[in-house]
Amino acid sequence: MSGFDVLAVLSNPEFAGMLIAGIQMTFVIAVGSWTLAMSLGFLLLVIRQIPVPIADRFVAAYVSYHRNVPTLVQLILWYFGIYSLLPEELQYWLSDHNAEVIFAIIGLGLCQAAYFTEDLRSGLRSVPKGQVEAARALGHGHISSMRYVLLPQAYRNALPALVNHSVSLFKNSSLAMAIGASELTHAVREVENLSFRTFETYAIATVAYLVCSLLIMAVGALLMKRAQVAGAR
Repeated sequence: MSGFDVLAVLSNPEFAGMLIAGIQMTFVIAVGSWTLAMSLGFLLLVIRQIPVPIADRFVAAYVSYHRNVPTLVQLILWYFGIYSLLPEELQYWLSDHNAEVIFAIIGLGLCQAAYFTEDLRSGLRSVPKGQVEAARALGHGHISSMRYVLLPQAYRNALPALVNHSVSLFKNSSLAMAIGASELTHAVREVENLSFRTFETYAIATVAYLVCSLLIMAVGALLMKRAQVAGAR
């Protein structure tokens, strides 16, 4: 076996199937954890706006923990630690329903929520205070002001940072390999072990991650362009 030959990997039905399945699982983990992170990020932002000191301290502690503990450590803690503390019936159910992927989504989602909520918080801080006064003058209460006036503007201001962290989340999905999730990096390692073509298989993974990351950035750029147009109206 000599020379660089990507087709030797891609033309093999077994190897190609493993790579495609890995890419599909990567998107399942990335989309699932992104949805969890964004939902929780908005929730934490709303909690932090409650005029109760303990609410702000709770969110601050949450953010501090998830931003200062490595993501890989958090995934391992969830899968090998918290998983073992669950009732046996729930452990059996999770084992039958791809526990590795479930805990990868939970671990990545909870971790990334700390970054998303800080991005949204920065975006909210950049909204002029006059917007709050205008919303109250129109008869909006605190919740309706946040929903219809402040959060849309905060989202628009935070969009560049949210896109960057979304790309980071997609790349961090490769860490799920450490707990046995059969995503792209895991599939590449398996193909490399079977084909003995290290350079080719990891080159394929590199291109796949690069293309997907660029697509996310392109979608983000489109959203930012549309948000600027909407904000100028």
